[in-house]
Amino acid sequence: MNLIRFITGSIRIIFHGRKTYFAWLILLVLLILWGGAGYAEQLTYGLIKTNMRDSVSWAFYIGNFTFLVGVAAAAVMLVIPAYIYDWKPIKEIVIFGELLAVCAVIMCISFIVVDIGNPLRFWHMLPLIGTMNFPSSMLSWDFFVLIIYLLINLFVVTYLLYCIFYKKEYKKSIVLPLVLISIPMAVAIHTTTAFLYNALPGRIFWNSALLAPRFLASAFCSGPAILLILFQILRRTTKFEIKDEAIWTIAELMVYAMFIYLFFTIAELFKEFYSGTEHILYWKYLLFGIGDHKEIVPYSWSSIIMGCIAFILFLIPKTRKNFLTLNIGAVLIYGSVYVEKGIALIIPAFTPDVLGQIYVYTPSWTEIRTAVMVFSLGFLLFTFLSKIAIAIIFEDYNIDSLSLKKQGLPK
Repeated sequence: MNLIRFITGSIRIIFHGRKTYFAWLILLVLLILWGGAGYAEQLTYGLIKTNMRDSVSWAFYIGNFTFLVGVAAAAVMLVIPAYIYDWKPIKEIVIFGELLAVCAVIMCISFIVVDIGNPLRFWHMLPLIGTMNFPSSMLSWDFFVLIIYLLINLFVVTYLLYCIFYKKEYKKSIVLPLVLISIPMAVAIHTTTAFLYNALPGRIFWNSALLAPRFLASAFCSGPAILLILFQILRRTTKFEIKDEAIWTIAELMVYAMFIYLFFTIAELFKEFYSGTEHILYWKYLLFGIGDHKEIVPYSWSSIIMGCIAFILFLIPKTRKNFLTLNIGAVLIYGSVYVEKGIALIIPAFTPDVLGQIYVYTPSWTEIRTAVMVFSLGFLLFTFLSKIAIAIIFEDYNIDSLSLKKQGLPK
């Protein structure tokens, strides 16, 4: 009965808020409808409505999927100092990191669904129900670890909010083992995603042992960048007090991740350009173009420049602890990793194709609208979950309306 009251009480919370809250919800719903109309066209006519073809069969959807896996994995940046080292400034905000991880994984799965074309095929990926080709299929491994990571984060954050709701102390014997498991699972979800790529020996651009470490390093840059912006928004729009010390610590951890990411990238570039084998063709297409085909060059160099500027801003303590330059750096590193995962990672691996032809891929409006739908759904879910979490933490709800007082339960 307590669990039912917790669920019904949480649902009631999302229907109360200020005008700005409902205006934000209306905007998200409108974006979902606009994007959903684009996805309806894809369902009607098939993947031909996208610009993916035989030459470039993975593109915008899979790029967003890869990026969001990194965002989900970034929750471990808060979990380790919060629960392992019991550091209170981070512990106060770790719930929102776990909520972001939950929403990011759901968006990841949504991008898989839209990418496979007919959503009815999705049941083949379900354990014990579909034909996952487990354990030979890397996609089945990736889906498996994503589901486990989603369930762990969902249970932990629900259990913590449930304990706060009923004024109970959470049991470390329950939370700590799950938190300890979530740390390697966070590493596993992005590692197996990298294995999806470099397990394809025919795609030389991805065939690198450094791909998985680069994925993890970039994840620990982009994910915390989103959290930095979100925490400042929460601090301004809610009663939640997030200490500057926590924000600056996250920013400092990002510096180490950025340095490792840049080092791995430089090492990869040195190996390719110094050896000068035929494999360098794909890197040349990415960085300099091939002949008149330079369509992707502006994106690759913008990603590099944004990443370097962000690294400098985060490296210098004075700019790292100035909220203007901190936010500029967070937006730049987010943009850098998003462009790198969405365009600079996927497209060069298919260009030129196995026949030596160059197919110029750009996302169609159908793909863009479908992506808007998925992201808007994710933002809507995160808004609801954050609303519930803040209301429970600060008791910002009517106890009588939740039928707690009548049941004799603690306020």
